[in-house]
Amino acid sequence: MERPIKSHGRLSVSASVKPRDLMSPTPQLAQAWQARIITLFPDAFPGVLGESLTGKALQSGLWQLHTTDLRQFGVGKHRNVDDTPAGGGAGMVLRADVLGPAIDAAMQGARGRWPLIYLSPRGRRMDQALMRDLARTDGVTLICGRFEGVDERVLEHYGVLEVSLGDFVLTGGEIAAQALLDGTVRLMPGVLGNTASAEDESFSSGLLEHPQYTRPAEWQGRAIPDVLMSGHHGKIADWRRAQSEEITRARRPDLWRKHEESS
Repeated sequence: MERPIKSHGRLSVSASVKPRDLMSPTPQLAQAWQARIITLFPDAFPGVLGESLTGKALQSGLWQLHTTDLRQFGVGKHRNVDDTPAGGGAGMVLRADVLGPAIDAAMQGARGRWPLIYLSPRGRRMDQALMRDLARTDGVTLICGRFEGVDERVLEHYGVLEVSLGDFVLTGGEIAAQALLDGTVRLMPGVLGNTASAEDESFSSGLLEHPQYTRPAEWQGRAIPDVLMSGHHGKIADWRRAQSEEITRARRPDLWRKHEESS
């Protein structure tokens, strides 16, 4: 029995094997930002994205999540999706004649600015600037790779953007995809509730975030800094700025250099 393309969220449409149906749900979803995931493990989604603020936003229709099961585009009796690397070598590579049709199906009906991204350790590293940019698009389609990677011809043919979670290798792109979506969705209007939360956090100003404190006023002999209890908003802002600069300079000299260059 074929696994259908899945949709998630309270306002999602019923499952269908053809993604064109995903574009004709209810009027409320006509402009909803969409994430479409091409994966061998559709049951991995929404995963943690279905929890907390991103989960509430998903259920209320602020964004949508659809998965495309790559296995359904496999070839032969066993729906094979990969083959041995041309030229020899270890591992397996996702086939172009499998991934290509999956991309065509997943991108059907995509409108406006809609990046196609492959989660890859050789891609540009995820950062806050990327998340902000993706939050301003109409949607995104993510390819979750497995094995040794995908046939290079697919990346060239579709002009795929490669994006990396960091300088390490995972067994697949699903975890990286969820990280990218979490960082993007939380920046969308109405998801966090308090827009200041996104404006004051790490990386938003090019610096790491200042230390945070809350009650009790003293814990294990450690007190909240006096300036934070002073009620003097100007002094508090200065203290926080100084702390952010000190922490960034010590922990992320690369960010500090960029900050100084842009100042």
